[in-house]
Amino acid sequence: MSDSTVPSRAHRSPGQVLGAVLAAGAGTRYGMPKILADDGEWLECAVAALRDGGCAEVAVAMGAAVVEPPAGAEALIVEDWADGVGASVSAALRWAIARPAAAGLAVHVVDTPDTGPEVTRRVLDAASGDRGVLARAVFDGRPGHPVYIGADHFASALRVIGGDVGAQVYLRSQAVTPVECGDLSTGEDIDERFR
Repeated sequence: MSDSTVPSRAHRSPGQVLGAVLAAGAGTRYGMPKILADDGEWLECAVAALRDGGCAEVAVAMGAAVVEPPAGAEALIVEDWADGVGASVSAALRWAIARPAAAGLAVHVVDTPDTGPEVTRRVLDAASGDRGVLARAVFDGRPGHPVYIGADHFASALRVIGGDVGAQVYLRSQAVTPVECGDLSTGEDIDERFR
């Protein structure tokens, strides 16, 4: 291996990994804000996936419905939530930027209730707290959440993300490390209630 393929020591600095749950939407197809789904159980699961998976601090991006966040999390009110998922991702990135010790941000979604802490732990282990890394959970090769965004990407991602433009556009333009987690979870997001 040549020296040029080894990450610089600056990228290996042991900063904190933060976590953000995206839960601000109205859940139109689902019929209610998903932050309220299953009497708040989905939200509890999403926060636990990040908190117990290794994130030092967890914020819940909320907007269409505002609730008391689960233990170990704080509320991140997204005033412009109706503009689209990009508004929530932008709010989460700004929240992370305000914490200088952050090495990275693990972004999760509220509507994948079978994704637990072991998935987050595997993604964070793969990212190794590297400020220059982008990594995401994949489930039998299908991209999912959580997504790890190294702190070196925060500012440039913010220039792309906003309104209805989520992180996918930025991620497609970058090298992202896939972390297979299909043995741990389906990783499927639930868009509609079963009747």
